Amino acid sequence: MGMLVNLRDWIDARFPLTKMWEEHLSKYYAPKNFNFWYFFGSLALLVLVIQIVSGIFLTMNFKPSADDAFASVEYIMRDVNWGWLIRYIHSTGASAFFIVVYLHMFRGLLYGSYKGPRELIWIFGMMIYLALMAEAFFGYLLPWGQMSYWGAQVIISLFGAIPVIGDDLSLWIRGDYVISDITLNRFFALHVIAVPLVLIALVVVHILALHEVGSNNPDGVEIKKNKDENGIPLDGIPFHPYYSVKDIVGVVVFLMFFSVVVFFVPEGGGYFLEKPNFEPANSLKTPAHIAPVWYFTPYYAMLRAVTIDIGPLTAKFLGVIVMGAAVVILFFLPWLDKSPVKSIRYRGPIYKTMLTLFVVAFFMLGWLGTQAPTDTKTMMAQIGTVVYFAFFLGMPFYTRIDKTKPVPDRVTG
Repeated sequence: MGMLVNLRDWIDARFPLTKMWEEHLSKYYAPKNFNFWYFFGSLALLVLVIQIVSGIFLTMNFKPSADDAFASVEYIMRDVNWGWLIRYIHSTGASAFFIVVYLHMFRGLLYGSYKGPRELIWIFGMMIYLALMAEAFFGYLLPWGQMSYWGAQVIISLFGAIPVIGDDLSLWIRGDYVISDITLNRFFALHVIAVPLVLIALVVVHILALHEVGSNNPDGVEIKKNKDENGIPLDGIPFHPYYSVKDIVGVVVFLMFFSVVVFFVPEGGGYFLEKPNFEPANSLKTPAHIAPVWYFTPYYAMLRAVTIDIGPLTAKFLGVIVMGAAVVILFFLPWLDKSPVKSIRYRGPIYKTMLTLFVVAFFMLGWLGTQAPTDTKTMMAQIGTVVYFAFFLGMPFYTRIDKTKPVPDRVTG
């Protein structure tokens, strides 16, 4: 024991090990009223680790070339020891990542976690979301199946709708006039090196920003305002061991569901791994219905909801603008919300109604994005798109006039 203490002291003299442990775990005071919704931040971190570790093992046998990519995935599935398990862990992890991130973001909408002084935490979180979308898109092409190839073809072609620079931009992204070996190679490099480095850096600054201002809570009460004579928040408890142990419960439950999917339904009913992706990419055979993976389908539905040209601006270009704006507008959420309270517990009926309509619209758009377009479904997508943007663009107005309840001085549990 004495040797370990001496080793710790030796390290502390050269590296802030104990200081970091105390600042971010044992002496980082979090609100004592965290609930179920506060599991998803730590679960997102867990899935990131799962994806990195499983991805490293997949790259040991994957060959990033148009001739060999599909065959190397089949080799991993059939001949590599436990290769099928690693591949299914990685493919399931991709969907699990978006599920926990979407729930994490929804928690922010419920409890106003984006409002001051946490604006920068929200901005970093949205940058993580963008990086995650890029990571998923680049990784989607790598199996070189039919849906990988044609899905990438559709998404990259969207950039061609941008006036003046569109064609050159699409060419630059592909690296060739068509999706080819060079496209696969550059997507592989971005997927396994560039974007993961960006993701890890953003996660670090996201956590640092969080620990600088402190965590929000279901009451939206700032626990730093009520401290004892030692400067410790009266409504706070050390993150370790209280929440580090509590998070283990969330991890165990999550891994139970995760394992069920991996071992029994790894294709997720065709949503996690689409049936056309079990066929090798064929540039001469277009699938009957091309759609992106489920976590992109709400935005894809918004893209297809735009059906009219406005002057020189084509419907395709306007659709790209709407799709991009649907993501970009999330960055401005801290400044759109004018409510004097943070938590939905103390908000009025207008915000609760708008948030409910927003969630319904998002799910509806997600489903519509997986379906072949018809006149009825296009109209439903247009309604969903209007509701989606109304939630954000109307926020400065309806949050001002909404009736709110008085917020307590201390957390209520």
